[in-house]
Amino acid sequence: MNGISHRISGGIFEIVKGSSKYPARVGRVHTPHGSVETPVFMPVGTLGSVKGLGSEELEELGVSLVLCNAYHLYLRPGSPLIASAGGIHRFMGWNAPVLTDSGGYQVFSLASLRKITDEGVLFRSHIDGSEHFMTPEECIRIQRDIGADIIMAFDECPPYPCDYDSARGAVERTVKWAERCLEAWEASLEVANEGAEAAQGHAHRGVKAQDGAGGQALFGIIQGGTYESLRVECARAMTSMGFKGFAIGGLSVGEPKSEMYRMLDVTVPLIPEASPRYLMGVGSPDALVEGVMRGIDMFDCVIPTRLARHGTVLTASGPLTLRNRPYADDFGPIEPGCDCRVCRRYTRAYLRHLFKSNEILGLRLATYHNLHFTLRLMERLRRAIIEDSLEGLRDEVMAAYGNEGDSDQRDET
Repeated sequence: MNGISHRISGGIFEIVKGSSKYPARVGRVHTPHGSVETPVFMPVGTLGSVKGLGSEELEELGVSLVLCNAYHLYLRPGSPLIASAGGIHRFMGWNAPVLTDSGGYQVFSLASLRKITDEGVLFRSHIDGSEHFMTPEECIRIQRDIGADIIMAFDECPPYPCDYDSARGAVERTVKWAERCLEAWEASLEVANEGAEAAQGHAHRGVKAQDGAGGQALFGIIQGGTYESLRVECARAMTSMGFKGFAIGGLSVGEPKSEMYRMLDVTVPLIPEASPRYLMGVGSPDALVEGVMRGIDMFDCVIPTRLARHGTVLTASGPLTLRNRPYADDFGPIEPGCDCRVCRRYTRAYLRHLFKSNEILGLRLATYHNLHFTLRLMERLRRAIIEDSLEGLRDEVMAAYGNEGDSDQRDET
């Protein structure tokens, strides 16, 4: 496929160019709110907000896709309210694509007093202790209400470490739930399409508020822990269904990165070339490079924004903790040569002062810079694929970030 641009027939994904040496590829994911250049990093906007930044700042940065979380939005403010606002895009004042995580990870990691059955999960809210029962069908209903461009099937995300039997049970349940999600999603499309036909010619745009029924894409999630045989089993089951794309879940939950990369080497080749591949919860610079080289198209993570709120900024030489004393009288930019508006205007000393004084502006400026750094890294990765120069970029990033840890959380709580 090298050097060839072609639209995958009947899908939402287009491959522009593949690497001559690696599974890496440059592509586009097509959604009702526009096309997304891949490989892409999604800032995490758990509650419809990327912490510290407004939608206009995300636009200025060049963000093309934001992740929101169905679990959190279901609990607060509630998916019916978002639907009444015309969907998540209108609610948060964001005109580009949105992806919603199903909330499976949060149900298992945040909720208390869980009871898992084949029917669904009974849990108590981490906010007020109220009792809820989440089923695959309810998960789809919530995400349809929210109106994201890309939605995820409900899955069971086992912890790390996890014994084989528990991981296998999670795979079996995830596959069964995926089938039910697909059925519920297809049924909702039929109902919405009928409504759209009935609404034709009328001034009322309620059906169109969430950009139509047929445009929303449902992805399946591949689980299996760090067990190769379970990853293979789950991948084969998922790819036999009618999903528009596939996510690899259950990684970046505390396992060594070498294990994560081993699971990617097993799983990615089993996902159809014509489908977008999404690695959930991964965003450290080194892991982004390693994931892209293995053929991953989409990433999300809280690392850039969470580090920023604690005073750590990302640079080509590695992370800098601006709270540290050496930066008290450092009047240079965060990173010399960086063209972001923070580096063009503010100094390390000033940002350190803001953080030491607990001024909100400090975390906002650091967040802006960290997202700029991460988005520019993705641009460089796309260019390196086209130019067949991935090795040089990998060596540069590994020299600066090869020993950095990853986050084991996927939302901004």
